[in-house]
Amino acid sequence: MVISLMRFIVIILLSLITLTQADIVYADNESKGANIDNKEIEKAVFAGGCFWCMQNPYDELKGVVSTAVGYTGGNKDNPTYEEVCAGNTGHAEAIEVLYDPLQISYTELLNVFWRNIDPTTLNRQFADAGTQYRTAIFYHNEEQKQSAESSKQEMVSSGNYNDPIVTEITPASAFYKAEDYHQKYYEKCPLKYKMYKSGSGREQYLEEMYGN
Repeated sequence: MVISLMRFIVIILLSLITLTQADIVYADNESKGANIDNKEIEKAVFAGGCFWCMQNPYDELKGVVSTAVGYTGGNKDNPTYEEVCAGNTGHAEAIEVLYDPLQISYTELLNVFWRNIDPTTLNRQFADAGTQYRTAIFYHNEEQKQSAESSKQEMVSSGNYNDPIVTEITPASAFYKAEDYHQKYYEKCPLKYKMYKSGSGREQYLEEMYGN
């Protein structure tokens, strides 16, 4: 009788814990949904080579509502990862950032962009070569364009780079979200992500340049 009573108590406690966790997850999702509906939410798109390495830095920022990696800047509708990697679509691997400008500015997003790329390599980022790995800022309005141009000039004047900065500043076009297995790859496959970031040379470069 005592054992049955204990089992009953354990089952009740486990049920309560499960319900509590479900409520917490629901509350978080509900909160994010409310933010996305906010009319103040704005969009920024950056290409910084392999998009796996560009999502984590933005996901950590306060004021960023959501991020998605995908393809943009090319001439093919709904391209696949394989098509983009082949280098024939004109698209670049990129990240789309939805953010609340009342909490974080576009200039701050630009600063994060510059600190996670090598802006001096044309159609290449570290171990990845091809136009699909070019660096670019895709602006959505005149204000973003001016901010991007100003930030690029600051990089040129900083004296941090021995070679010319070749990062493009170009109007935004259709953004095609990448396949699900690419989204938040750093969370889904943390070991492979770390091995790639280190093996590609990106991690070492960023540590040498910025102490990232």
